[in-house]
Amino acid sequence: MGNQLQFMKKTLPSAHQTGDSANQHLRGMLIVGVGVLAISFDAVLIRLAQTDGWNIAFWRGALIAFSLGLFLTFRHGWQLATAFREGRWTAFISAILFGITSLLFVLSIMHTRAANTVVILSAAPLFAALFTRLFLGEVVRLHTWAAIIVAVGGVVIVFYGSLGGDGLLGDVFAITAAGILGGNLTLLRHHRTIPRIPLVCVSGAVTALIALPFAEPLSLAPQSYWVLAVMGLVQMPTAMVLMAVGTRYLPAPEVSLFLLVEAVLGPAWVWVAVGEEPPGATFVGGFVIIATLTVHSWLGLRSMRWKTSG
Repeated sequence: MGNQLQFMKKTLPSAHQTGDSANQHLRGMLIVGVGVLAISFDAVLIRLAQTDGWNIAFWRGALIAFSLGLFLTFRHGWQLATAFREGRWTAFISAILFGITSLLFVLSIMHTRAANTVVILSAAPLFAALFTRLFLGEVVRLHTWAAIIVAVGGVVIVFYGSLGGDGLLGDVFAITAAGILGGNLTLLRHHRTIPRIPLVCVSGAVTALIALPFAEPLSLAPQSYWVLAVMGLVQMPTAMVLMAVGTRYLPAPEVSLFLLVEAVLGPAWVWVAVGEEPPGATFVGGFVIIATLTVHSWLGLRSMRWKTSG
């Protein structure tokens, strides 16, 4: 009997351990929640900058690189060299892909409705699932294939709403960004040890360098510089750091659920601030995509919890 009690003590979690796990989960929810709230202002700040997309992309990238570079220096010492020595060419490729994604996001916002951009980009995790199957050979579950098919239908609805208007180019930028981001997520899934924040820091420099030949960064109005400073020095670095830290406490499907909040709040802030109402097709397509991703993330989270408890 004594041996059985000893075994149970070792195998069953104590109340203290359970409490610690619950506290860590709550901490993760708060951290990721604040990070997603911060990043949801991205689209409205791009609108309020009131300048050319290339100028926004340059200053956004340069200031993100500067602010995250300072963060890494004061928090960990100069980690960039370590991160890229660890990942070698993979880290450089990933940073370039992040930089291109950021540039396409800005250009998409400038050429279509903000709601279209955010809704289409939210399909990136499903691109990642597809690429994971194609390039890494991992098994994709039936509910993920179903989610991919339904979400593609939602994207088609959003594109249909832009036909005959001037938003089609922006939608193309957004779907390209979603595909590149999905590919990058697949790449990072295969190389999990590469530090993420240094990648985002370098990606900001990549965005700025690509945009520089097409930009006139010193020709902006004073108001634009203030908005870009808030975006590049405060909003984006805060969001990226909090979301990177939050993934230590929450499983990936649960983080994905939080990211869906951006797809709702982002267009809402633009609507309130500048009166940009999403078209009907975006409402319908957005509902299809967000509902699909919500169910898919919930099923993934339930499966992960079942495995953990089993």
